[in-house]
Parts: sequence; structure tokens; C-alpha cells
Amino acid sequence: HLAPGGPLSQYMATPGMTAEAILRVKESMGLNRPLPIQYLDWLSNLVVGDWGKSYRDGRPVLSVIGGNMGATLLLMVTAMVVAIAIGGLVGIFGALRQRSLFDYTTSIMAMIALSIPTFWFGLIGIYFFSVRLGWLPPGNMYTIGDGSIGDVAIHLIMPVSVLALVNIATWSRYMRTATLEVMNQDFIRTARAKGLARHVVLRRHILRNALLPMITLIGLQLPSLVGGALVTETVFTWPGVGRLFLDSLGYKDYPVIMGLLMFSAILTILGNLIADLLVAVADPRIRNH
Repeated sequence: HLAPGGPLSQYMATPGMTAEAILRVKESMGLNRPLPIQYLDWLSNLVVGDWGKSYRDGRPVLSVIGGNMGATLLLMVTAMVVAIAIGGLVGIFGALRQRSLFDYTTSIMAMIALSIPTFWFGLIGIYFFSVRLGWLPPGNMYTIGDGSIGDVAIHLIMPVSVLALVNIATWSRYMRTATLEVMNQDFIRTARAKGLARHVVLRRHILRNALLPMITLIGLQLPSLVGGALVTETVFTWPGVGRLFLDSLGYKDYPVIMGLLMFSAILTILGNLIADLLVAVADPRIRNH
């Protein structure tokens, strides 16, 4: 509310709109009441499942968020699967070939990927693959009038690649560290001393234990479904909740902003709970206790 402008700005710019009419609109939206009262009213409605209505089009907040969630889920889940698969393999091979050319090269590339802003990768991708080469569409989720699975898949390539690139760097570093930590444990040396084959030690002992912290990290990634793709969705005009959040900030659509923040908080709690349950299933030591 302290930020300049507000949801009434569009009415103020309308020709012939009088001050009395603005006051009536403000009263109908409940914006003339003290902020603590507005917050308590929002909180009491939230408890009974009423998240309010958007100031922009009057639709229920849950309907607005739900209408954009599918696009974000498609983008984020695809990027996360790609990042975990490639980043996990890179991290494992880097740990198994510690201080090799592969390890040094991937470490340097990871640091570069983590240091460069996501939007820069997006703009470079649009310039080369859309403007110069014309291979991929520059943005949106599908071509107007098409919307087939193949068309959506083509539109997914660039935003998923940009989003996964940074996450691959992150996951490869996590996986490398976790694998190295397990490889230096006493039970791994014992398994090798018993004469177990290298692939058996790797599959049954190293990877199984190295994946446990990764499960926790995957659960903690759930809140990023709301805001993690904000920059990517904005660059590629992807119609997800990240872009919805940015548009709502610009419009001062307080109910939608509050709804998105509450949704992110709920995902954080669920992510921690799901991660703990999965770790307990994967690790018998925790399950037995």
C-alpha cells in the first residue's frame, strides 16, 4: 500500500471520472478502511476458503492462480526433471573423476552459469535461435490458432533450456559434494575391502546414500513453482504464475499478490513435509527410529 499508485489508478485516468465516483469505487473495494481491518477481513475470509477477488477483472483469486498454474507446472517440472537428470549425472561423474579435466571443466562451467543472470541467457537464446536462425519461437506457450502438443513442445525448448541451465549447475555441485562425502565414509572402504564389484559399490552404497540429501533439496524446490520461473516467464512471455505475480505487482492487485504469497508459503510447508517423508522411506535408518 505504501508503493506509489494503486488499483484505482486506472479509474483516475478515465475521462469524466469524478472524485465522488473514485470514492465510491474505493468504498466498494474496501480500500477506504484502515489497513489492520483490511488485513483481518482478508485473514478471516481466508480461513473459510475465500481468498478474495482480483481488482483487475473481479475473478476469484484461486481461479486466477489456477488458470496460470498449469503453464508454470509444465515449465518448472520439465526444467526440473532435465536439470536433475543431467546435473546429477555430471555431479556423479565429476566426483568419480575428481581433479580430472572433466571435473575442472564442469566446475568452471557451473560457476559461469551461476554467475550470469537468467534473463541474459534468455535474451541471447532469443537473439540467436529466433532472430538470427529462426529455428525456435521467441516466446509464448503456443502459436495462436494451433496449441497442439508438438507446438507447445517447440515453445518449451528455449525457456526449459534457459531455466534448466542454471539448475543443472546447481544440481551438479550438490550431487558432486554429496557423492564425494559418501565415498570418503568408512563403510565404502569396507565394501571395497570385501571385494565387491565397483558397479555394486557405486549403485548400492554410494548413489543410494548420496541421493538422500538430493531428495530433501527436491522437496525444498516446490516453492520455486510460484516465483522461481518469474524471470524466465517474463522474458519468454510465458503465461504462468511467475509472470502473473509480476503483473499483479505492477497493477497493485493486492488480493492476487497475497494469494500468491500464501500459496508459496503453503508449498514451502508441503515441500518440507514431503521431503521428510520421502527421506524416511528411502533411508531405513530413519524409518526404524
